[in-house]
Amino acid sequence: MTSFKNILITGILILSWNAQAQDKKAKALLDEVATKVKSYTSIVIDFKYSLSNAKENINQDSKGNVILKGNQYVLNFMGITKLFDGKKIYTIVPEDEEITISKVDENDNTTVTPTKMLTFFNSGYKYTLNEATTVKGKKIQYVKLVPISSKDQRKEILLGIDTQTKNIYNIIEVGKKGTKTTLTVTSFKTNTPLPKNQFTFAKNKYPNYYINTLD
Repeated sequence: MTSFKNILITGILILSWNAQAQDKKAKALLDEVATKVKSYTSIVIDFKYSLSNAKENINQDSKGNVILKGNQYVLNFMGITKLFDGKKIYTIVPEDEEITISKVDENDNTTVTPTKMLTFFNSGYKYTLNEATTVKGKKIQYVKLVPISSKDQRKEILLGIDTQTKNIYNIIEVGKKGTKTTLTVTSFKTNTPLPKNQFTFAKNKYPNYYINTLD
């Protein structure tokens, strides 16, 4: 019996050590991604987005693109444009010919912006190294993120990282109610020269639009 207990304890210690080693590797990889993102002067991304829920028989696919520089961005997704100039968000809806202008609560850490999508993993998650796969000759290493907050409606997140470039390849979110969303980067360009007015809202471009200023 004593021998069995010793074997069991040894096994637990080995598993614990392996888990800690994986956590360290995962943390190191995430740190590399965050450092790489911060080193770019600008980022231009094209992406695919899919949402599915087998229980609800939901399957949706769409495409989008985003231009980033510092905390400024222009996001085009599902027919809507969101422009953030560093102070205000301009939500432009061509279908309704409407523009909503709102301020950003700098103390609100729960709002996920395009910029945060590349570094959201910095806090609020437990992480472990997951499987690795090869996609079109690229080695993609996944890191499994589990939200620390029990109020988070996401069960887990798989972050796919290109091991050569240290850029994000895709983000897979699995909800507690069975909803799965996948954002896959199809084009990732960095340090692209941008026009000076890239993040400036030009009201004269929308002469017939209704403008709703929230604050």
